[in-house]
Amino acid sequence: MTSSPQPPFSPEATEILAALNEFFPVHILPEMIEPMRLPVPGVPTNLELALAAYPDVRHSERTAAGYDGAEITLAVFEPADGVKNGSGVYFMHGGGMILGDQYNGATELAKWVTELNTVVVSVDYRLSPEHPYPVPTEDSYAGLVWFAENAASLGVDASRIVIAGSSAGGNLAAAVALLARDRKGPAIAGQLLQYPMLDDRDDTVSAKVYREVGLWSGVSNDTGWGAFLGERRGTPDVPIYAAPARAIDLSGLPPAFIDVGGAELFRDEDIAYATKLLADGVPVELHVWPGIWHAFEAFAPDHSYSAEILERRVAWLRKALG
Repeated sequence: MTSSPQPPFSPEATEILAALNEFFPVHILPEMIEPMRLPVPGVPTNLELALAAYPDVRHSERTAAGYDGAEITLAVFEPADGVKNGSGVYFMHGGGMILGDQYNGATELAKWVTELNTVVVSVDYRLSPEHPYPVPTEDSYAGLVWFAENAASLGVDASRIVIAGSSAGGNLAAAVALLARDRKGPAIAGQLLQYPMLDDRDDTVSAKVYREVGLWSGVSNDTGWGAFLGERRGTPDVPIYAAPARAIDLSGLPPAFIDVGGAELFRDEDIAYATKLLADGVPVELHVWPGIWHAFEAFAPDHSYSAEILERRVAWLRKALG
């Protein structure tokens, strides 16, 4: 731990984290990945919770060809009454590249559908370490291509699709934006990056100060990046599509929204990415939320701070989706 003074967790965030750590480990080690993927008996799934909270949302699943032609699943959320505004959001879930599926964050996705009359597609990209880079990234890009090609059948204008992702999904969303630019792929109206996991090098002040604390520790981050990149992590051989923080030129990317906790290890790399986007002429809305740890609103949804975080995202999406 560095001796640099840094903002502490707020008292409420400290109390909530202590309760969470009764069942969510402080540090995730490689041998914990497989058991952590198993469903918890008696606990509703993310999809069940989302549809219970937003019964006016309809859900379905589609399949598409992912990396190397392998089949991937896409969850589609849309207004049950069929009233849509012609826009879409393409989402990549969090989980450190090692955990989760297309239904992580489903309650927030259903909220977007309800409040914005939009269509949300969430991709079940394949996870590491079984599928290291470039598989999760290329699966995510393939899902965007599928959405753009099938937009009309979903009632969406392909030019009005925003991409979004949380944590590891924020990495994938940023990478998909880079790939779409460089491959002259689908048009993207904006990129919403929720506390994105962007830099494999972990050499910022916040990465050092908050290494041992928070919901996603530096040890857990080592596990995630190690599964995703293996021995390439931290070397000059890591491409920008694996760690977008390494990109030199961010010009030509879509407008961005970035939010991050003020007391988490991703804080400084996310601020640096926002700064670089601005320097390269990309409009950015950046929020650094004081006193909270990584993914606070996802684990403390009833906190007043969480409501404000969620509403800021909805407000930006409303503008980005036109």
